[in-house]
Amino acid sequence: MAVIKTSSTDVDLLARLLRAEAEGEGEQGMLMVGNVGVNRILANCLDFRDIRNMNQMVFQSPGGFEATQKGYFYQRARDRDRRLAQRVINGEKIWPANNALWFFRPQAECPSTWYNQENTGRFKAHCFFRPTFEDCPNVYR
Repeated sequence: MAVIKTSSTDVDLLARLLRAEAEGEGEQGMLMVGNVGVNRILANCLDFRDIRNMNQMVFQSPGGFEATQKGYFYQRARDRDRRLAQRVINGEKIWPANNALWFFRPQAECPSTWYNQENTGRFKAHCFFRPTFEDCPNVYR
């Protein structure tokens, strides 16, 4: 059962985001990007207050995804990407992104915190960061 309300257009939009942000990280990395996206829709806190749907999440600016802001969000959704998007929409969570609202690719090791958010771990080139339960309880449901 879906944890957020979506249409087929939303699934395609998320699938395109997964591909643009993490195709080089494989399916697991793409699922993690999806976790961060779904978490941002659920959160209603911090930088993501009033982000209530897929379009708002994907195109949030400032504070959104590099792929949409730097011009490499142009690929069409493939069946594989849609299946991965649907998995995270249905609630599949992958550590270290299960409660994360942010990720980035540092030049060196992951910092222990990023803008006062706890590092939850690294997958390949990306570090993931989550808010506290007190700041964003909806991310932990």
